[in-house]
Amino acid sequence: MEKALFGAGCFWGVEDFFRQVPGVADAVSGYAGGASQRPTYRQVCNGDTNHAEVVEVTFDPAKVAYADLVDYFFKMHNPTTRNRQGPDVGTQYRSVIFTHGPEQARVARERLAAAEASGRYKSPIVTQLEAAPTFWPAEEHHQRYFQKHGGSCHVSFADLQNH
Repeated sequence: MEKALFGAGCFWGVEDFFRQVPGVADAVSGYAGGASQRPTYRQVCNGDTNHAEVVEVTFDPAKVAYADLVDYFFKMHNPTTRNRQGPDVGTQYRSVIFTHGPEQARVARERLAAAEASGRYKSPIVTQLEAAPTFWPAEEHHQRYFQKHGGSCHVSFADLQNH
C-alpha cells in the first residue's frame, strides 16, 4: 500500500470521492502544511495555522496508479481558484498535492502539465505541489462525514466515469 495526500477544498467531499475509487483502501480527512502541532478544526478554519484541509489516501498501486489518482484529483474539483472551492474561502481550502518522495513529485508535475495542456480549464491551474509534511487526522466526527450524515459537495466518482 502507498499513501497520497490531496487538498481540494472541504475534506468531507474529497474523502467521500476517493473512497469510491477502486483500489483505494482508505481515505482519512485531516490537516497538513501548517505550522502548528495537532491542529484542531476550529484553529484551521480560523486561518490561524496555515494548514490545508486534506485527505490522506491509502491505495494499492497494483489496482490504481498514483497518476490516475492525480488525474481524478484535477477532475473532481476546480484547480484554478486560489484558496477557494465553491462557497468555501480561505487558505485551508487551497488546491494542493503533497507528494511522498521524488517519484510522486515527478508524476504530479507531469499530470499537472497534462491538465493544463488539456484545454479543460479556462484559467491557469493554481494547484500547489509540495513535499508531504506531517499529516494530522481530523477529529473523529469529520471522518466519513457524508456516510454518517448524507449529502455531497463534489462530483461523484461514478459521475466522473460517465463523462
